[in-house]
Amino acid sequence: MRTNILLTSMIMISSAGAVGRPAVSTGADRLLTEHLGLLQGKRVGLIINQTSRLSSGESLLDALQKAGVTVSALFGPEHGIRGAAVAGEKINDAFDDQSGVAVYSLYGERNKPTAEMLKGVDLLVYDIQDVGARFYTYISTLKLCMDAAAEHRIPFMVLDRPNPLGGLVDGPILEDSLRSFVGIVPIPVVYGMTCGELATFMNASGWLDAHRTADLTVIWMTGWTRSMSWAATGLPWIAPSPNIPTPETMVVYPATCFVEATNASEGRGTLAPFFQIGAPFINAESLAVALNGRHLPGVRFVPAHFTPTSSKHMGEVCHGVKLEVGDRSRFRPVLTGLVILSELLGQSPDSLKLNHRWLGKLLGKGSVAGYLEKGGNPVLLDEEWEAEASGFVKKTRGFLHYPVE
Repeated sequence: MRTNILLTSMIMISSAGAVGRPAVSTGADRLLTEHLGLLQGKRVGLIINQTSRLSSGESLLDALQKAGVTVSALFGPEHGIRGAAVAGEKINDAFDDQSGVAVYSLYGERNKPTAEMLKGVDLLVYDIQDVGARFYTYISTLKLCMDAAAEHRIPFMVLDRPNPLGGLVDGPILEDSLRSFVGIVPIPVVYGMTCGELATFMNASGWLDAHRTADLTVIWMTGWTRSMSWAATGLPWIAPSPNIPTPETMVVYPATCFVEATNASEGRGTLAPFFQIGAPFINAESLAVALNGRHLPGVRFVPAHFTPTSSKHMGEVCHGVKLEVGDRSRFRPVLTGLVILSELLGQSPDSLKLNHRWLGKLLGKGSVAGYLEKGGNPVLLDEEWEAEASGFVKKTRGFLHYPVE
């Protein structure tokens, strides 16, 4: 079930595989070369950000306008259409001087397009690079935009892109009572589907508001398989948000993001966000020894010392550990993240603060924080959630468009 994907560093929009034609054609590439007629005569609303580019590096917006497509509105997710806003920063509506198109924020006062925003829109097109973790908010934007499209009877199109985590499925299914913008549908923490597959699955599962069904079209990729490394795709890597600078970051992100629910740093404001965690009150050497003594598969921990330039403990020296994932086929991100929390609580019981509500939202289970504070074993939780992940894999099998190796 946990199909791993080897991820190789790529810096922003440069790529070791960018010479010659990429092995993978994204939905955006195929829209421009094969399916442009689907947009002919329509006023198009684009749900995009800085990742919405063709494999050539040209932005989807520029390419469509050059092709004569009428783009009547732009909709921006968390971090904005340029990807410059930090996590959680509210974004206001604006006007894009370069394209002459109004920009509506879907991360501010409202997260769903309104009827007023959709005036003059005949087709909504979603093209955003996702990361494969449920609490990354782009799939929440996808779902809410599908809700709006179904409600206002506007056709909806998804331009598909690779899931950097391939077919990896890990962690528990979200509890209904914990639904939020960081967990909007009942899927595992790591769900092993592309945005196109997930949109198709949500549409067929009755998960849209009022059990409506969107008029959905997916422009699928060609050439992609779940076991592909990012380098093998030949596609440029464009950071989907400021703290996901490389594909490697995605390997550890579903593990160390849980540290967000504590007063320890998850490495934001450093050159290695999510690869290192720590706080001024932690003993780095003791924590590394304790974590390595848990013999977690595929990963080792080394003492780390860093000073964040932003976010938690800004300007303070933090002591903790850095994750080194040596075998990604064995690495278990959710289990690893919970063991890290367990050891942090054991090492610094008087200093570490655990936000029960936030951990519940991130993990999708509401009782875990108290369980860990009482010394509960994360391995037992992981074994319990294995059945949930297996059930999800079986349920989604018929919605997977790309090969499962």
